[in-house]
Amino acid sequence: MSGHAAPHVVEDYRGMIQLLSDGTVVRSDAAGAALQPPEHFPDVHGVQWKDLVYDATHGLKLRMYRPIAGDAEKIRLPVLVCFHGGGYCLGAFSKPSFHCCCQRLASELRAVVLSADYRLGPEHRLPAAIDDAASVISWLRRHAMSGPDADPWLAESADFARVFVAGESAGGNMAHHVAVMMGSGQQLAVGPELRVAGYMLLTPFFGGVERAASEADPPAGAFFTPEMSDKLWRLSLPEGATRDHPVANPFGPASPSLAPVGFSPVLVVAAGRDILHDRAVNYAARLKEMEKPVELVVFEEEKHLFLSLQPWSEPASELIRVMKRFMHKDEGSESK
Repeated sequence: MSGHAAPHVVEDYRGMIQLLSDGTVVRSDAAGAALQPPEHFPDVHGVQWKDLVYDATHGLKLRMYRPIAGDAEKIRLPVLVCFHGGGYCLGAFSKPSFHCCCQRLASELRAVVLSADYRLGPEHRLPAAIDDAASVISWLRRHAMSGPDADPWLAESADFARVFVAGESAGGNMAHHVAVMMGSGQQLAVGPELRVAGYMLLTPFFGGVERAASEADPPAGAFFTPEMSDKLWRLSLPEGATRDHPVANPFGPASPSLAPVGFSPVLVVAAGRDILHDRAVNYAARLKEMEKPVELVVFEEEKHLFLSLQPWSEPASELIRVMKRFMHKDEGSESK
């Protein structure tokens, strides 16, 4: 008999991701499909989309959406860079609900939407995904500098002076880190060709060793649990790191101060029936204490990821109206 024990499961996230003792990762799409009942997400009329590679080295793609404009409507549109949720371990831009969500955003915000995939844990532990977010911004800057040689949709439609970065859950965490990189002037200098005008953190995925009140006593109806959150952080953070790692906890003991960071306006959206409610509210409060330009909107009756999980719901429609107002608030009047 062999003296070597067979690999055993050391982490199991709902049957969708299993991490074995030898480092092997087993993913089950079937388990994920079983946990979410099938639903039809109809296409949004009047929106074009296509897939492009933004990082050939890592084989990473983004999906670009734009509203189809008539000849009388050839105007420059803001650019919305979107990062999907999934606890840094799950998700893809091709997921039907998120694809539908991005179509709605392109149509109703009248924007060019870039929905980017990124490397996931535990195969690629953080900060890999943060590095990929920086790569998306650098890719966009290269197109801004290329003029007529840029991707045709960007060359025809994009207003590179009105770029917004948004994300849901882990994507909201990524939007925060892009804001810090952009505002620090040290890690992601993009130059005058491209201006990020604001950030939107939608039910953002933050953590910490000490429980927030909404984690210690989860609100009624919350489907996302502290145990699920903990497991996703264990699968995505560097091995041995705690939830106070700077990626997870921007106010942790080892996290650099945000006081010197020059933030563009930040919209934080919290859900009342989300264990992460208090972390989002606290994040906005801490930025406000530092006199950063931050706005907090709370959807008291909604749950985590309510935009992309139910992209045709009335709360999703209301959130899109909030996003539209945020994007156009510095203009003379809101875009119709």
